[in-house]
Amino acid sequence: MRRAGRIGVMVGLLAAAGLGFGGASAYAQRKSETIQATAWGQQRLAGKIFNLTIIIDSYSTADDQKMLLDAFQKGGQVQLVRVLEKMKSKGRVALTGTLGATIAYVRSFPTETGRRVRILTQRPIRFAEAFHGGRSTEYDVTAIELNLDRTDSSKSTGGLIIAAEIRVDKRTGQMVIESYGSGPWRLANFKEWK
Repeated sequence: MRRAGRIGVMVGLLAAAGLGFGGASAYAQRKSETIQATAWGQQRLAGKIFNLTIIIDSYSTADDQKMLLDAFQKGGQVQLVRVLEKMKSKGRVALTGTLGATIAYVRSFPTETGRRVRILTQRPIRFAEAFHGGRSTEYDVTAIELNLDRTDSSKSTGGLIIAAEIRVDKRTGQMVIESYGSGPWRLANFKEWK
């Protein structure tokens, strides 16, 4: 059985999920765009590399963000995933050689050097995984954060948590993201097409 690697407290957590941060999406009405990156494994997956393609057709609104926050406060991750499943697709995210999955929630926030893109979607759980009903089925959210530098793409960074569980730490009262397996993948080598 794989051990779950803790990611930490929610300053970085919902940074990856994009839920706890306000602000208007500066890119809400743009045309479709494609972002490609290389993902590097860390911790137990050090040395593993794959390419990631993100196609964004539209951005989520502040109302979508509020709907997710309300769902999480009402029923935790179970309710959050139910709301994600009902959201209209905003695009696709795919690992090289796969069809990928739809993006349920994506926001873009301006930064001093560019923008921060946060993506949250339900993780597809395959039949065999669901049939065996292991602990991994509790990690049914995928979270991505991209920090895109408009002046020098080599300074762009990001993170990907393929199988995540979001919960509130009872001791601190803060939201925590836990990754099933080895923790987050580091993203770099970005290319953008608009």
